[in-house]
Amino acid sequence: MKQGKRLAGTPNPMHMWNGADGVSIAGDAWGDPGGPLIVLLHGGGQTRHAWGATGEMLGGAGYFAVAIDARGHGDSTWSANGDYSADSMVRDLKCVLAALGGQRPVLIGASMGGMTSLIAVGEGHVDASALILVDIVPYSEPAGVARIRSFMEQNAEGFDSLEAVADAISQYRPQRARPSNLDGLLKNVRLADDGRYQWHWDPRFMARPFDLTQRYQRLSACARRLTLPTLLVRGGSSDVVSEAGVQDFLGLCTHAEYVNVQDAGHMVAGDRNDVFGQAAIGFLSRNVPVEGIVER
Repeated sequence: MKQGKRLAGTPNPMHMWNGADGVSIAGDAWGDPGGPLIVLLHGGGQTRHAWGATGEMLGGAGYFAVAIDARGHGDSTWSANGDYSADSMVRDLKCVLAALGGQRPVLIGASMGGMTSLIAVGEGHVDASALILVDIVPYSEPAGVARIRSFMEQNAEGFDSLEAVADAISQYRPQRARPSNLDGLLKNVRLADDGRYQWHWDPRFMARPFDLTQRYQRLSACARRLTLPTLLVRGGSSDVVSEAGVQDFLGLCTHAEYVNVQDAGHMVAGDRNDVFGQAAIGFLSRNVPVEGIVER
């Protein structure tokens, strides 16, 4: 399968950067480029658009917020050899940071993006000024992970209408109201040669090796090495990160701060961006303040 056509009405990326291995990385930005740099990394199956409201909030607070599409997602190109490993995403992140001038960034990563961020910092690939992990810890609940993977592996044949796309999302997230205006779904799909709507991600993304035990060992080692200001944000109703998983992480990274966002699931910022944004800006104002702005 090849990368389908972008649909009319899909927002064009503000930036395109050269990633690793010939991949192009799409991104949007908010705020003053002279402010502290914050790079936002989305979860698997999401796009940079998941951070739109957060990016605007951070930009308005004086930061320079940049959200990128991971390789194989959204408007970033697909990997020629199907490499969607965490290591390849860390290499892409380093390329983007170099293109942005090489300053020390704040990394905010959700789920897969949080894993990329944790590995980038914990294994010494990126010298970050602070780290915010959103519903990602070394130990993930297997049932919650399986539910996400099942959703992403379904409907491989695509959809014949946007209504069918909306139905699939509503079945996956029954707690959210089904949208009456389907235009917002345009950025989640592409048009294949057969005229059917396909998810925006490369199906080979789901074929990458995946072992929760190996992932736990690697992420635990990274968590133990963290010395920079760190904030963990969990969705209160997440089925991927449990309180037991949180306590395990806090035992590994004893200086980390922790916020539990009630009425939010695994997609914390998408469910309660207001609460998440306040927690993030409060943490950043103490640890990576904007010049001339004093926390009150």
